[in-house]
Amino acid sequence: MVATTEQRGEFALGWKVLLASVLGVACGASPIPFNVIGFTVEPLIAEFGWTRTQIVMPITIFGIIASLLAPLFGSLADKYGVRKVALYSTLAFGLSFGLISLTPTAQVTSTLYIYYALWVLVGLVGIGSTPVSWSRAINLWFYKRRGLALGILLMGTSLAAIVVPKLAVWGIENYGWRSMFAIIAFLPLAVALPLGYFLFREPRPDERPKAINSASGNLTGVTLGVALKDYRFWLIWLSIATIAGAFGGAFINLPAMLSDRGLDAQSAASVMGVLGIGIFAGRIITGMLLDRFWAGFVAFPLLCLPAISCYLWLGDSIEFPVAATAGFLLGFAAGAESDLIAYLTGRYFGMAHYGKIYGMLYMPFGFFSALSPIIYANVRDTTGSYDPILSVAIFAFFIGGGLLMLLGRYPESLPEVEPPADKGKLAMEAR
Repeated sequence: MVATTEQRGEFALGWKVLLASVLGVACGASPIPFNVIGFTVEPLIAEFGWTRTQIVMPITIFGIIASLLAPLFGSLADKYGVRKVALYSTLAFGLSFGLISLTPTAQVTSTLYIYYALWVLVGLVGIGSTPVSWSRAINLWFYKRRGLALGILLMGTSLAAIVVPKLAVWGIENYGWRSMFAIIAFLPLAVALPLGYFLFREPRPDERPKAINSASGNLTGVTLGVALKDYRFWLIWLSIATIAGAFGGAFINLPAMLSDRGLDAQSAASVMGVLGIGIFAGRIITGMLLDRFWAGFVAFPLLCLPAISCYLWLGDSIEFPVAATAGFLLGFAAGAESDLIAYLTGRYFGMAHYGKIYGMLYMPFGFFSALSPIIYANVRDTTGSYDPILSVAIFAFFIGGGLLMLLGRYPESLPEVEPPADKGKLAMEAR
């Protein structure tokens, strides 16, 4: 299908912003902690003797704090603009993530709590570097090809899944797990931050797609209060919570899970890389499908794919091709889910209060993605196997995907909302 002039114009106007946003997501707090933590299990057990549950607890701490702060950061992006929120948060995330390398070497009672405290700091400052911020700008630049643009934006997480695990394993094997955190912190500070500074901005009102503006040029959309009274908000919320609860633990514990089944660290990192390719494919294909078909028809089959992954991972041993296939399917669905959160927020609730509403819908994603890893790890610690929780996850993926079939059609129109008092200031900053 050949794109129209208007559709091509969206990419012609917004490609620099999209590029900066992709790398901002890739080097931000959404993918990096989750792609690193699984490879710290064996080194931390060897050095401190901590349990798997204790070792993956930081990702739960980080994720819960970040999810609770997501509506706040989204509101800040609505009020002050994405640029300030995203760039300052990217800087703070890089610095705080690098500080984890300062974890004490001595095995004392306080070491574990200092380690946890450093992760608390990452959660407090990092959420503005995630799609909570970046996706608002992309929704403002794109409409006709919004699904594809969001898919490209969220390719950042697949790039991280391809690159970061290999880099983490290399850092741990050559310099130790502490230095690995400093090496990974180089990505937000030296890649995402300078590119975002020079390339990223929000569109001026005259650059926005006409469909997201009212006749007077203001953004359209419902308030957070109205969205919270809409049954579709809660269907999306429950779907996200169910899928995230099943996905997060499988993703974080995958290196340890594969180790239990006989694969070495490099093979596990390769599976994580294949998972990243799956996320990449899921982003693009889902985005293209969302531009053509109703979201429920797109979501249900794609979100059921990880059930196959969980089935393939059951048992005491696994061959690399099977593990890689399961990783690809899990990644594909993860790509689809993240696309859907941003897309459904914009289509059902509009852009006037997008940051707040997206933040509220990101909350279950962050919270249950963070809670799930310790549930998986605890099941492994208490039963000696991941199989019981994988069996539960199979059903969760089917239920989460099915909930989105109940959403109904997109609204034909959305109300106009008065611009904020500092709209003129934001317009000047956009220039």
